[in-house]
Amino acid sequence: MQFSSALSGQTQAVELLQRSISMQRLAPAYLFHGADGIGKSLAARCFIELIFGDRAAPSDRALIQQKLSQGNHPDVLWVSPTYTHQGKLFSTAEATAAGIKKKAPPQIRIEQIREIGQFLARPPLLGERSVIAIEGAETMPEGAANALLKTLEEPGKATIIAISSSLDALLPTIVSRCQQIPFHRLDRTVMVEVLTKLGKTEILDRPEILGLAQGSPGAAIAIWEQFQTLPADLLDRSTKLPISRRHGLELAQQIDRDLDSTEQLWLVDYLQYTYWQKYRTVHPVETLEQTRSQLLAYVQPRLVWECTFLKIGETRI
Repeated sequence: MQFSSALSGQTQAVELLQRSISMQRLAPAYLFHGADGIGKSLAARCFIELIFGDRAAPSDRALIQQKLSQGNHPDVLWVSPTYTHQGKLFSTAEATAAGIKKKAPPQIRIEQIREIGQFLARPPLLGERSVIAIEGAETMPEGAANALLKTLEEPGKATIIAISSSLDALLPTIVSRCQQIPFHRLDRTVMVEVLTKLGKTEILDRPEILGLAQGSPGAAIAIWEQFQTLPADLLDRSTKLPISRRHGLELAQQIDRDLDSTEQLWLVDYLQYTYWQKYRTVHPVETLEQTRSQLLAYVQPRLVWECTFLKIGETRI
């Protein structure tokens, strides 16, 4: 099965994965790494389909594809970052549907790594091996990462696919135990091709979105969708440098009140790009990078934004 057409611009990754299948030399663990939105998760799904379907009888492939597309293949476990609420774990989609306020970014939690261990404790039911995909592996805190390391040392009859946007955020010992599959940002021509293929041509009329996406079709789509949901007045106010301390404090209050943690991190990216395009100075960009670090460290968001706008306002352009 060929999946190069589904992964425009990722020739190297496709060739490495197809070679693993054709030579029947599957590694115990893979690490798909690169920016968000450039096809890592799609590649993982295509690769899993190849793992189970390559040597299957033609009559069985349709059933395999159906189970994988419906997410109920008994030998596949897909793990994604979660939120906690009242002692329970919620995926991003589940948290949104339940109206849960996202006070901190989602994580791969130690409970989920323990679930992987339980999943691997039983033999595969339909295929020759089990496959686990860990999306957002860079979000693992230290405890979860150490627990995963133990699993990587003895995976048994399984292949583990860690999907990460940052190598630096992973334990070096985890990286060393995985075969690395790099994914690269796309150039503008391929970006246009992919977005057109996906029917997202309206994005092509917004150069700021393409600029923010930095060669990532998935990021471009996510940014476009975010534009549709955030208050227009908040975006307009925040892209103008604070004219007074009061203005900055009021803006911080509105951001804390109206945006959840994920939206606030998105706003950091948006403001960095917008300020640079407008003013061509590094001061607000560097200040916002500190903002990102503090938000990811779970500092109280309103205080973070108050300090941000006060610092930016100190150096009026």
